[in-house]
Amino acid sequence: MNDKRILYVSSEVIPYLPENEMSTMSFEAPKMVNAMGGQTRIFMPKFGNINERRHQLHEVIRLSGMNLVINDLDMPLIIKVASIPKERMQVYFIDNEDYFKRKATYSDEDGVLFEDNDERAIFFAKGVIETVKKLNWGPDIIHVNGWLSALIPLYLKNYYGNEPLFKDAKIVTTLYNQGFEGTLDQDMIKKVLFDGIEDEAVEALKNPTYEGLMKTAIQNSDAIILGEENLPEELVKCAEDKGIPILPYVAKEEFSNVYQNFYLAKVLNEEVES
Repeated sequence: MNDKRILYVSSEVIPYLPENEMSTMSFEAPKMVNAMGGQTRIFMPKFGNINERRHQLHEVIRLSGMNLVINDLDMPLIIKVASIPKERMQVYFIDNEDYFKRKATYSDEDGVLFEDNDERAIFFAKGVIETVKKLNWGPDIIHVNGWLSALIPLYLKNYYGNEPLFKDAKIVTTLYNQGFEGTLDQDMIKKVLFDGIEDEAVEALKNPTYEGLMKTAIQNSDAIILGEENLPEELVKCAEDKGIPILPYVAKEEFSNVYQNFYLAKVLNEEVES
């Protein structure tokens, strides 16, 4: 992985949110890349239940201050950063008072999904990409984790498709079982189409379920990783039908060399030393 640049975008990362398959691998994978001589950047939402004082988050003024247009509304983008203790890794947090200040991640205390989760996903996707542009940091691979990150591949391929910084970047999406019941706002597709994205690119968002979001990510990705066992069959079939490289589930204890070889041989089409 020497000198390879990998951008990790995840809905959840430890130690900032509780441990699960996604949050763990969103920490372990970049740690592995760093140890093998690669470069990483990690992005996640700045949910209101992340303790800023404990984790020593601070705003990056030079990256903040931009307004992102979400469904014809100007929404201020705030960027915060923190360093993971004992690791040479920084995490960038996408923040906005309207979308992320509440003291929860995806739903209220009764388990009801937030009504604006669709807009939060759009804001997060645009916020990550615009911030990477400001950093002028061109990744070789963009690795996406979690449904709140699922619009990143769509926007990279269709909204930022002519952006030179991402011209050669390959998109990898990991699938997990961490979804949600029901649907996001039924007008989600209109809000994405507002950005000038073609109708056929968002066909799966006509029914904005967890599966619909992840199908949209798969259809705009260059490779897929199965992050858990027993994933929804329709998502695995969607990836198989697209004909892109798929890495079967690998336990955390064994993933290091497997991920490295997959990144290099299957995603970047480079030779791997045996």
